[in-house]
Amino acid sequence: MDDFRKLTTQEKALRINLSKAIYGSFAEIGAGQEVAANFFKVGGASGTIAKTISAYDMKFSDAIYGVCDRYVCEDRLMQMLDHEYVLLPERLPHRIENTRFFAFADTVEILNYERTNQGHGWMGLRFQLQPKTEPNECVIHIKMHDTDPLQQQLSLGYVGVNMLYGCMFMSDPEEILMSLLDGLTTRRIEIDMFRLSGPDFKHVDNRLMALKLVKNGLTKAAMFGPDGNVMQPSDELYKKNVLVLRGRFRPPTHVNVDMLLRSRKHFRKEPDVDSSKIVLISELTLNDLSPDGKIDEKDFLHRADIICSLGQNVLISNYFEYYRLVDYLSRITKGKKIGIILGIYALQKVFEEKTYENIRGGILECFASLFGHNVKLYIYPALRAGSNELFTLKDFEQELPPNLKSLFRYLMENNKMEDICDANTKHLHIISDNVLAMIKKGEPGWEKFVPHKVEEAIKSFGLFDYPLTQSESEVQVESQS
Repeated sequence: MDDFRKLTTQEKALRINLSKAIYGSFAEIGAGQEVAANFFKVGGASGTIAKTISAYDMKFSDAIYGVCDRYVCEDRLMQMLDHEYVLLPERLPHRIENTRFFAFADTVEILNYERTNQGHGWMGLRFQLQPKTEPNECVIHIKMHDTDPLQQQLSLGYVGVNMLYGCMFMSDPEEILMSLLDGLTTRRIEIDMFRLSGPDFKHVDNRLMALKLVKNGLTKAAMFGPDGNVMQPSDELYKKNVLVLRGRFRPPTHVNVDMLLRSRKHFRKEPDVDSSKIVLISELTLNDLSPDGKIDEKDFLHRADIICSLGQNVLISNYFEYYRLVDYLSRITKGKKIGIILGIYALQKVFEEKTYENIRGGILECFASLFGHNVKLYIYPALRAGSNELFTLKDFEQELPPNLKSLFRYLMENNKMEDICDANTKHLHIISDNVLAMIKKGEPGWEKFVPHKVEEAIKSFGLFDYPLTQSESEVQVESQS
């Protein structure tokens, strides 16, 4: 049956119920017990469900799972999984030999009565693929876009059944990921964080799964930290001052690092920026990852490795236009200051009116988002082609069409753009494409164009097709073993 069509939610639930080896508990808070309900409705639930619980009252929830600052967050989800999973072998010792135990949990916020909130939630599964083995874990964060609370509950139930079925019967991580929305569309449910771990999934790089979330359209943006652990953007950036550098980082050069450090210095001086709440982000767009329409996953991981080695958070997005990125960030930072770092030539593209010809309000509509009250652009200079003359904001106005000059002056006079006047100009001749070509050919001298950590990473792991010597290859094998 699976080979010819996708199973319905009911068919998935029934197959699980009829599998004598799969047994566990459901703990659901915030939207009723929609996931467990699917197993009850199809019949045979006694073959799957050891217990269902919904500790809806905060005091009851704290008494069972421990005190938590917020109730719809990953920490609460993990408390629920920790508590519920250990009870299974403890209370059902007679089933240990032949049972694949699981604990499913979710903590969600659906639409309130006034329809003033964003429905979202955390969902997790701790599960065995074989009896008497250490469990694996799957955790996701969802946003619910249905405009009716009942529909949100139904969507939640579908995702929960899909998660349990996928983890129990599918082996390919991407197949599990894509199956989560079976019976749904991305207009109803968005998944912006996915993590799969455990002894049966040691091979899974969840940074790559973050990329697949965006590539496959399950969300517009996904994020991971310097340690490679995936993050949920709304949690990590909530009420934070965010400074973003977009680039290809292929590889990161002294120019990229200088852009970030100099801009951060300027950003900190802004009167409405709390320096203790600044989050730096290096952003990769799908467009920069797939200029030819195809994404090289190995190349992506190379770039991710290097950016992480520099201590940076990485945002993967499908927001090609800057105003869409700013609009997204503004919604989750809740009015806090956003800084966007741009090279001067990238700013030229921002001011090209043809970019906005398919937008009803044209450039003015898009600039309303891009230059909102909490946004500022930090413009990094460049060398003019064929000379050592600097190209900065002071010169930019002269090259604009006459109809845009007044708009430019308005933005400058209202402190919406600022020159990075202290840029390290001795690095401006560095072009990443040239550095990449030198690395691939094994030409000497490329090392002086990149930070030392980048050089070490490239040489240690043979990144960007760097030709390893025999001794370097032996070191790489030792580090991987």
